[in-house]
Amino acid sequence: MDMDIFAELESEVRGYCRAYPTVFESASNARQVDEAGKSYIDFFAGAGVLNFGHNNPRMKKAIIAYIESDGVAHSLDTHTTAKRTFLEKFNIIILKPRGMTYKFQFMGPTGTNAVETALKLARRVTGRSSVIAFSHGFHGMTLGALSLTANEYFRNAAGVPLEHVMRLPFETAPGGGLQAIEDYRAAFRDGSSGLPPPAAIMVETIQAEGGVNVASRDWLHALQNLARETGALFIIDDIQASCGRTGSYFSFDGMDLDPDIICLAKGIGGFGTPMAMNLNKPEHDKMWSPGEHTGTFRGQGLSFVAGREALRYFEDDSLMQDVRRMGQNIRDRLEAIAAKYASRGWDVRGRGMMQGIDLVDGALAKAVAAECFQSGLLVGPCGTGGRVIKLIPPLTIPEADLETGLTILENTIDKVMEAS
Repeated sequence: MDMDIFAELESEVRGYCRAYPTVFESASNARQVDEAGKSYIDFFAGAGVLNFGHNNPRMKKAIIAYIESDGVAHSLDTHTTAKRTFLEKFNIIILKPRGMTYKFQFMGPTGTNAVETALKLARRVTGRSSVIAFSHGFHGMTLGALSLTANEYFRNAAGVPLEHVMRLPFETAPGGGLQAIEDYRAAFRDGSSGLPPPAAIMVETIQAEGGVNVASRDWLHALQNLARETGALFIIDDIQASCGRTGSYFSFDGMDLDPDIICLAKGIGGFGTPMAMNLNKPEHDKMWSPGEHTGTFRGQGLSFVAGREALRYFEDDSLMQDVRRMGQNIRDRLEAIAAKYASRGWDVRGRGMMQGIDLVDGALAKAVAAECFQSGLLVGPCGTGGRVIKLIPPLTIPEADLETGLTILENTIDKVMEAS
């Protein structure tokens, strides 16, 4: 298999291809096939982009029809029929049943663009500069988003100071929990603490890249209350954990939270077509002046078409029932593996079809992921030192593929442990 051209011409910064050293040629739902004909079960799903699988047939049909009708593919922020349909359906299917009222803001095509935009708006609304972010958080690679991201390896590539952020421990991190929030609140109330009031508190309800760390309802409410008390905007980065991943559309559904801004990307484009979108409270959104934040790809036609098809999965609860059931199956299998090696102190955590097994040792997790690839399973390590094997298969994965993939993972861990 010829991969020399990639080493010859592509940047040294490429990463995922080193974990998956093959040349993929085709893909369907939860499987990718390389040019040698080997099939791989995909438990990585484009880092959470492909919630509805590779080449989803509903979306493929809709996109082809749209292209053949000369539908508008690129529109800046002009009005199009595709955008109108997406806005109407998202409002009817997702927002109104939850009693939510937001303005939709489209920006660049990736999650980091959504985060950058949220930061800019929060600073505009409050007139402040500092933002509270959390240990183990991941929010993107552009400089503003990177300032919130905690990972040392990513931060060291910035080349400039990453400023205007105060870092608090995530709930599950050492020193975290409700007491840490109370300690900050007490310090903020102390006029001699030197703490400036924040523009925003930005948090992931589930830290996907940070190691599948799950925040509780009580802790998230404490953060929201802290934001209200300090006059900061409460921002939820739901970029990887939304769009049905946890068994409901938003990862915080059922928690009675009321974020000022919700950052979305990845799965909202449905087909793997790029789109990022923020939901802004109207009273904050009015602070924008026309054209003050711009970009070439602020939602494009193919993403609106595919995204509308993705919304059809939420017109009833059937897919979410499947996600909750299959997510429990994943968790049960992972907990059985952890119990088999109880002396190792492995931990299983997650919600819905975002589950992770913390193998404690990053080298061990890397060896497991590499051996899984050889056995036809794509998984991705995450967390500190890459110690957590994260499973985020398409929500539409056939049960047979899910079972086969979980068996490959279990057998691979056994094999690696026997050799260690």
